[in-house]
Amino acid sequence: MTIRSRRETVTFKHPFRIRGIERVLPAGAYEVVTDEETIEGLTFSAYRRIATMITVPAENRLRNDGDVVDRLDRSCERTSCGREYGP
Repeated sequence: MTIRSRRETVTFKHPFRIRGIERVLPAGAYEVVTDEETIEGLTFSAYRRIATMITVPAENRLRNDGDVVDRLDRSCERTSCGREYGP
């Protein structure tokens, strides 16, 4: 059985949702990969789609409230890592 992958860029003109992703995804270009396998035993070439994947960009958020430093401090207290953060 042979598997092939097809990559394409799909552009959404409006924000959209995908089942399984809790947030609304912004309009824009996304890479979509479709995997297909051959259907054997036919007199012509045919493929069956077995997976479709979309690449969704990660969200990076800047945290200014000291929460990250507080969590690092608490982690160091438990593990005695000896790190120092902030003033």
